[in-house]
Amino acid sequence: MRIGIACLMHESNTFAPRGTGLEQFQADTLAEGEAARARFAGTHHEVGGFLARAEADGHDAVMLFAGWTLPGGTISRAAAWELTRRVCAAIGRAGHLDGLYLAAHGAAVAEGFPDFDGHWMTAARSMVPKGIPVVATLDLHANLSAAMAASADAIFAYRSNPHLDMRQTGEQAASLLNRAMAGKARPVTAAVFPPMAVNIEAQATAESPCLELQAKAEEMRRMPGVLSVAVLLGFPYADVAEMGAAATVTTDGDPVLARRLADELGRWWWDRREAYRGRLVSPSEAVARAASAPGPVCLLDMGDNVGGGSPADSTHLAAELSRQGVGPAFACIHDPEAAEAAAGVGTGGEILVPVGGKTDDRHGAPLPGPFRVISLHDGKYEETEARHGGIRHFDQGPTAVVTRGALTIMLTSRRCAPFSLRQLTAFGIDPARFRVLVAKGVHAPVAAYAPVCPTLIRVNTPGVTTADMDSLGYSRRRRPLYPLEPEAAWPS
Repeated sequence: MRIGIACLMHESNTFAPRGTGLEQFQADTLAEGEAARARFAGTHHEVGGFLARAEADGHDAVMLFAGWTLPGGTISRAAAWELTRRVCAAIGRAGHLDGLYLAAHGAAVAEGFPDFDGHWMTAARSMVPKGIPVVATLDLHANLSAAMAASADAIFAYRSNPHLDMRQTGEQAASLLNRAMAGKARPVTAAVFPPMAVNIEAQATAESPCLELQAKAEEMRRMPGVLSVAVLLGFPYADVAEMGAAATVTTDGDPVLARRLADELGRWWWDRREAYRGRLVSPSEAVARAASAPGPVCLLDMGDNVGGGSPADSTHLAAELSRQGVGPAFACIHDPEAAEAAAGVGTGGEILVPVGGKTDDRHGAPLPGPFRVISLHDGKYEETEARHGGIRHFDQGPTAVVTRGALTIMLTSRRCAPFSLRQLTAFGIDPARFRVLVAKGVHAPVAAYAPVCPTLIRVNTPGVTTADMDSLGYSRRRRPLYPLEPEAAWPS
C-alpha cells in the first residue's frame, strides 16, 4: 500500500526573545520528496524508524514533506502559513494514499496559532479522504490539544527522556498503521488532561517519579484491546492554554475502554502530583558540591537548556565556577562575535572581546577577557549512537576553543544542543581532563555525558528555561494548574 509521510517539528519557547522564521527551517531542514527522505533515512529519528518498518512490511513509504529546526522562539505568522501550505500541497500532489503518518513535536507555537501542531495536523488530515487511517507521533514534551488528538486515529509518543526510543516510536506507529490499512485494527483514541504541570527537573523517565508513571502506562499497554498509551509530560516554556500534563489511550475499536483507561491513568497521575514538583539546586550550591564530588562532574544548566529553546549563551555557571575557583572546567557558549574574533587572531592569539551573556539580561553578564585561542574548527561532527533527538549530522558553525585560567570555553557560531559527546571529542576536547563539564540542558545531555561523568547535578539557573516555573510570568496558560496554583482541584 501507499503511505504518505509528513514531518513538521518545532518546540517553541514563548519566553525566548528571538522568534523563529522560515529561514531557521531552511537552515536546518525544509525539504520534500527524496531530499526529505535523505534527511531521515537510516537515522535514530522516528521518521527513520517509520520508513524502515513500513518498507519492511512491503509498503511504498512516500516522504512528502519534512520541516525541522532547533527549539527556539515563537514561529512567525508568515512561516506558519507557509509551512502549513507546503504540507498540504505536498499531500495534495501525492495522489492516492492508503494511509498517512504525521510526525509532530506537539509543542509548536506560532503567531496567530498558539496550537500550531493542532492547526497543521488538522489541515493535513483534511487532505485525505475520510476513512484513510492516520497515525501520529509526538515528543514526550508535547502540550497535547484536543485538535491534535482528533487529527489522528492513533498517537504514539516517546517513552524515554533522554529520548533514546525515537526510532522505536516510529516503528510502532508504522506497525499499527499497517494493521489498520489491512482492516486488522480499528484504532480509536481518548485523551485526558490532568490539571497539573510537571517540573522539567522531575521529567527523567529512568528516575522517580516518571519511572513509576511509565510503568503504570506499560501495564495498560499489555491489556487486551489496547494499541497504544502515550504519556505527555508537557513543555512548560510554551505559555499557551494547552501547556501541562496529558495522556492518550488508543484501543482497538472500543471507545468506552479507551475513555475508561485514559481517565484511570490521569487520576493515578493526579493522585501523585506532589512528586512532580522538582528539586531545585542553586548555582552556588551545585558548584560547591562539584568541588568534591566524584569527577568529572556534569553541571546541567537548566536555565539555558538549548533543547528547550534557550539562547545557549548563559554565563551563570561559568562565572560561579570562576568565583569559587573550581576547575579545570569546560563550557560551550554560543557567541558568533567572539568565535569570529578568535578566527581573526588565529591559534595562539588572544581576544579581548567579552564572551557570552549577549542575548538579554536573564542569562548572566559577558565574561571579560582576555582569552587565549587554543584551536579553530569548522564545527561539523557526526553522532552514530542513539542519542537524544535522533540526529546524526551536526553543524555548529565556525568554532573556537579558548581558555582563561582554569576555564575552557568552546565558542560556536550556531546554537547547538549538547546531545552528543562528539561535540567535544571531535574537536580534541578530552572530557577526562576536567573536574567540571557544563552541559546546557536538563535530561537530553545525560545519555551522552553519563558514561564519562559519575556525578550529574541539575542546576536551577536563571534563564528562559529556568526550572523555577513560578518566575516565568505566564499569562495564557490554563488555570488552575498544580503546583502553580497549590489549591488546584480536579473534580471527578
